[in-house]
Amino acid sequence: MYDYLQSNFSHDSSPPFQGVPKTFSRVVDLCSFDPQREGVPPITFLQQVLAVCFYPELLSDENFALDVRQRARRLIQSCEGSSVGCYTPSSGLVYIQHRIAEFITRRDAGVPTDAHSIFICSGFWRTLTMMTKLLSSSEGEPQNGVLVPLPYPHTLAMVLGLAGIRSVPYRLREDTGWAMDLEELQRAIRTARGCCRPMAIFISNPGNPTGHVQNRKSIEEVIKFAAAEKLFLLVNEVDQHSVHGSGIQWVSYKKVLFDMGPKYWEGVQMASFHSLSNGLMGECGLRAGYMELVNVDKEVMIFAETLLNMDISSPVPGQLALDILLNPPQPSEPSYDLYTQVVEQEILTNLATLTENALRAHDFLNSLPGMSCQPAVGGFYVYPRVDLPAEVLERAKAAGVEADVLYCQELLEEQGVCVGAGSENGNTGGEYHLRLDPSSNTPTRKHAHTQTDRHMCHFLMEIKH
Repeated sequence: MYDYLQSNFSHDSSPPFQGVPKTFSRVVDLCSFDPQREGVPPITFLQQVLAVCFYPELLSDENFALDVRQRARRLIQSCEGSSVGCYTPSSGLVYIQHRIAEFITRRDAGVPTDAHSIFICSGFWRTLTMMTKLLSSSEGEPQNGVLVPLPYPHTLAMVLGLAGIRSVPYRLREDTGWAMDLEELQRAIRTARGCCRPMAIFISNPGNPTGHVQNRKSIEEVIKFAAAEKLFLLVNEVDQHSVHGSGIQWVSYKKVLFDMGPKYWEGVQMASFHSLSNGLMGECGLRAGYMELVNVDKEVMIFAETLLNMDISSPVPGQLALDILLNPPQPSEPSYDLYTQVVEQEILTNLATLTENALRAHDFLNSLPGMSCQPAVGGFYVYPRVDLPAEVLERAKAAGVEADVLYCQELLEEQGVCVGAGSENGNTGGEYHLRLDPSSNTPTRKHAHTQTDRHMCHFLMEIKH
């Protein structure tokens, strides 16, 4: 749907190019997460540190807090030539790798992390693309496969397909809040062995686009399953800072793996992913993410770094921003009080907005005829089911598109609201869903709700007549 929006509407969300009269004055894009575009303020501390890094003359400017200048000085010194304009090692700045390792160890209550196992790239999808190359089969060998959740992140199948890897879906249980089901995983592995050589299982936690968060018991079951079937764990944890459900606690796969003891900790291979563009900072334009490899042979690590050489290095501003995201000021540092009073307040405000919007979106969507929605407790999407009448299915078939795509196109054309079709996330064959980002500001959200309500009622009235 995003490509459809880009090709049919102007870049700044003004009315369509075609000149056809519309009932709306602007387009509201709810299918992609970009919080600062929607008015969510950036984090002050991040902006200040990066400003000093880009213009080192500010290191002596006392208008910036001492802690801001100290952090900027350390980051500048970590760069080759003490300049953000220089290349970095292919796997990232060594200083930033160590800072990421410190964050992971602190997050996981002391679980050891080797900085050499950290690979920094220009975002989650770039690191995942590198992993698919490591997992792909050689010419003449049976096709390798990866078990993927249904629904899955909307670009996952494309990334796997480009690497020649077969996607083998396992269904998440919508009726239990999109939970993973062990019996379904076992069914999927049997299916995989009939058509390919299963090598890995992909997991999103928190779920994308479902918004579910796995508990420790569920993670343990998946780890035991992966160990028994000798599957590599590919764990998308990019939304780990965006858990907003009441009483919900997020725990990393690595922490659970470590707590399960040597049998699993020393044997199960895993790659975990994190990204700067997700989380409450939402710095989508700075482009940076990292991957940590666990229990992977040194020869494979060398090959992974060789693959990164094709990029030469990931963008330096994003690498610096990763340090700021993962390592905010500590109580012993000069501007900690300022951070807790101002910057942390910005983060708490963003989280409160996300929590409120997710709840309101859930209630609103469940109030619409023909829609039902599971609660989203993490991440930035809600994923409602939409029940479409037989007449719509026939009309979509005649048009050569999925029925949910037809619905989304008409919502966009008639009301100026762009949402994602569930078929982009793998849901096809009689089940129809929508992907919506509820993190937009209040006026935008209310406008979108009004237009969606109007469209759904008009849509069903047309069917009845």
